[in-house]
Amino acid sequence: MAIPFSILCLLSLLAPTFIHSSPVHQDPELVVQQVHESINASRRNLGYFSCGTGNPVDDCWRCNSNWDQNRQQLADCAIGFGRDANGGKNGKIYVVTDPGDDAVNPKPGTLRYGVIQDEPLWIIFARDMVIKLDQELMMNSFKTLDGRGANVHIAGGPCITIQYVTNIIIHGLNIHDCKSGGNAYVRDSPEHYGWRTISDGDGISIFGGSHIWVDHCSLSSCTDGLIDAIHGSTAITISNNYLTHHDKVMLLGHSDGFTQDKGMQVTVAFNHFGEGLIQRMPRCRFGYFHVVNNDYTHWEMYAIGGSAAPTINSQGNRFLAPDDHIFKEVTKREDTPQSEWENWNWRSQGDLFLNGAFFTPSGAGASTSYARASSLSARPSDLVGSITSGAGTLSCRKGSRC
Repeated sequence: MAIPFSILCLLSLLAPTFIHSSPVHQDPELVVQQVHESINASRRNLGYFSCGTGNPVDDCWRCNSNWDQNRQQLADCAIGFGRDANGGKNGKIYVVTDPGDDAVNPKPGTLRYGVIQDEPLWIIFARDMVIKLDQELMMNSFKTLDGRGANVHIAGGPCITIQYVTNIIIHGLNIHDCKSGGNAYVRDSPEHYGWRTISDGDGISIFGGSHIWVDHCSLSSCTDGLIDAIHGSTAITISNNYLTHHDKVMLLGHSDGFTQDKGMQVTVAFNHFGEGLIQRMPRCRFGYFHVVNNDYTHWEMYAIGGSAAPTINSQGNRFLAPDDHIFKEVTKREDTPQSEWENWNWRSQGDLFLNGAFFTPSGAGASTSYARASSLSARPSDLVGSITSGAGTLSCRKGSRC
């Protein structure tokens, strides 16, 4: 029996499946092996899950009109280096009913009370709400924040911190106008609270975290970064987000001297980098970064930058340069002479460049380091518009497709 052409097309979309969870400092070579071993098997499964949008994450779950009766199916839909992020899978459903906050003695029903628990929890929201946190939201391991079915904003105060924890999924939240917090006590588990110094004011701060997936969020206008991952964080996927109105958008890697970030692996896929953005989409240090099928419609300085010899694998993105002829270049090497950066492994494959945009490649080209910066199959760049059309939070109603 012949396989329909539509199914053959869909088979090329699915990301590789990593079989086992790894510690924070996972071996990038092991990840490469897992990718190669699993990609053929995982491609066979996409025809079953897909409903044909062309986005492998969305095709996995958005075709199900009863998504609210099986919310935890979402955990099986992750792609890229963060695809092992289980979040609160197989845990109880915790419902946020109270938008209030107390950083030390949170009440049951509040968001903070749910995220600090020791057990796996799938956290959902009873209704539309705006949550202005008193201090950073210190998450405990094995938690999912699932905003589907409600219009949820975390805004106006300190926002989300993922510090030395693992298996976190953040999905469907509006995160904006985040401020610095600190010089205060903050609870991070039922048994412990401690003194926090001044925070940066990130939308989502990942500090020594692993197996993290941030998907379908809308982020804008924070004090520091929208999403920052530093201090040995790894196994991260940032997908399907809509990012706007911000200067330093995304930092991946702590500093040029923090060599523990050499094993960092991050997938940045299917995002829309939109109006009002200036730079760092992302800005990378050390590590391995797969930037794939994103839509870059706005930047004022540059889109992708870095220092400290990161490996950057740019595939199937669409880059629309600003009109200012000085800032047409997609890439920027930060504070490094050409004699040094010309050996860094930065490549562009199948990217679409519009309005004079251009990418300056460097390095050995066929280096094996690109294998460590490959996490899923890129789609053709002319499909980026449709693949990213649903980026950001979705309008989901129970009993119908999102």
